[in-house]
Amino acid sequence: MPSHLPADHPAAQPPGRGSVDALISQTRRLKVDVDAVRRDARDIDTGDPQGRWQRALYDLALHQLEDLDAHLAQLRDGPPPAPAAAPRDSLLSRVGSAEWNLLADDALWSAELYGILGRDPATPALTLDELPSLVLEEDRPKLTAMVTDCLVDARPIDGEFRVVRPDGGVRTVHMMGEPVLDSDGGTASMWAVLRDVSELRRSQSEVRRTRDSLRRHRQRAQSERRPAVEPHEAVPPFGPGAQRLPQPSTGTLDLAAARLPAATGSRLGGDWYDALELPDGRTLLSVGDLTGHGPSVATDTAMLLGALRGMGMAGTAPAQLMGWLNQLLDATAQPVLAGALCCRYRPDDRTLTWAQAGHPAPLLFRDGTGCRLDTPEGVLLGATTGAVYGQAEATLATGDLLVLHTAALVPGDRTHRLLDLAPRFHEARTAEDCLRTVMEVCGESGRDDEACVLVARVTR
Repeated sequence: MPSHLPADHPAAQPPGRGSVDALISQTRRLKVDVDAVRRDARDIDTGDPQGRWQRALYDLALHQLEDLDAHLAQLRDGPPPAPAAAPRDSLLSRVGSAEWNLLADDALWSAELYGILGRDPATPALTLDELPSLVLEEDRPKLTAMVTDCLVDARPIDGEFRVVRPDGGVRTVHMMGEPVLDSDGGTASMWAVLRDVSELRRSQSEVRRTRDSLRRHRQRAQSERRPAVEPHEAVPPFGPGAQRLPQPSTGTLDLAAARLPAATGSRLGGDWYDALELPDGRTLLSVGDLTGHGPSVATDTAMLLGALRGMGMAGTAPAQLMGWLNQLLDATAQPVLAGALCCRYRPDDRTLTWAQAGHPAPLLFRDGTGCRLDTPEGVLLGATTGAVYGQAEATLATGDLLVLHTAALVPGDRTHRLLDLAPRFHEARTAEDCLRTVMEVCGESGRDDEACVLVARVTR
């Protein structure tokens, strides 16, 4: 192909063959490395939006490296001497060249371009007037504008269009070129490099599609998760980890609590803990767990806890409170079950009155030993209509420690793990110190469900 530079400019010297060979070697080593990583990643879950996006990116990177390999090889070897059969099994088959001579009204195509366009190399190359016949009708104005700008205004060509091959296949072609000027500054011919970018554009489209799918998946997950988070936050405290609760104004209890997440942090459940100072100076302590996971369970949790607080402020005794909560859940549109524990502490005589609904009993620690309080009658909330709940009382002493927890904290009736902590609780100075001990022993991340624990220490 004749030089595509203006006649009054000296031709630039091509880079040395050795330097191009070095670039080709680097590219092919990188291509091997990328392909190896791509093969290692074949076990990525393509049913997952992020997995599909990762696989698409690997494919796109490999296509781009293959194209770079082809460009460098052509730069090293130069154009073929004459049209011949297109090397369809070669990377070079995706890059062809052409020159259109305006004075002779003819064209010269490389063998690769014949292959890209699916034409017989024995047929004459199409002139610029004939070339649009291969192009999709909606892309013809784009090609005409590029060629006109090049021939009339001497602008470089850089654009894409789609061609229809004789077999009906559609290919996307990227064309880059420049006008070749004669000695008088007029346009004598136009040269171009045409690259079949169909696979590259397909890979880029797949990356965009999977990226958009991943974005929609994350947005959907956030929109589903957000209603689950808001009800938890509506009745604080519900942050993850340990929290020092607001202390009763009477100064008779030292409180601390924590939420321990499940192994999979996205499993939003219905566990809660709560401490509420009542108008008469007593303190209402509660923990509980609604069955299930997800936004609806979190909403039911907020409803249940709000009702519990309201009835507690009205002076309802724990047993009656459980009965009314049972009626509340029994009347919900969707069946809901909940385990709950409610304790009311009166500081004047250190009396603890409590009731439970299918829930682990409070643990009492005194003078370095621990025990489980006798459990009054009580079935899960929502399990049966008209359930009756028993009530128990215990008299506490200064220095006593109460531990209220949901079942997932020590699954499988391993309450002894908590009772064995009695000597360490006896040495601790605050409820927060005792809570840290519980989290150290029971805070492993392998649990299937989240758990809550509330520690109350009698200070006087």
